[in-house]
Amino acid sequence: MGDVVKLQKPAVQQAKSSDGFGSTLVAAVVIAFGGGAVGYHLLGDIPLAKVAATITKPVTAYGVCSGSVRYHCVVDGDTLWSGGVKIRIADIDTPEVSEPRCASELALGNKATARLVELVNEGPFVMRAWPGRDEDKYGRKLRVLVRNGRSLGDILVSEGLARTWTGRRQPWC
Repeated sequence: MGDVVKLQKPAVQQAKSSDGFGSTLVAAVVIAFGGGAVGYHLLGDIPLAKVAATITKPVTAYGVCSGSVRYHCVVDGDTLWSGGVKIRIADIDTPEVSEPRCASELALGNKATARLVELVNEGPFVMRAWPGRDEDKYGRKLRVLVRNGRSLGDILVSEGLARTWTGRRQPWC
């Protein structure tokens, strides 16, 4: 037979405590578990998915979407990403910014987008399902954003930055 080779475990070097990685890792684990415990204490036995789907309070501020990774940002005046889910604000229609038909539509669309960024960052809001329909033809979740009993879409309408949704798009030019 061939030679017998004795295998040994390679020596593992211990990370030096001065690099801070071990301490950082321990702190992250403690924060993660502690946050979960606090959340359970505050929410009791309410399913977390139900809470996450209805009440949104940004951990980080919403900004205008850019690039291909879209998790928590505003696309335009009536579309945003929240927690990786694309949401179409169901009770309004705003001017297009990606394919506007005229300069005035683009200008108003940019104003609506900026205002929606402000509105969603002003504090927590509830996402209510659109009656009778969960998604649009593009796969976006249809939701009405509500804070203190008032639709954020209605605020955009009252400021002249959106129209109440009537079931079909109307021209802005």
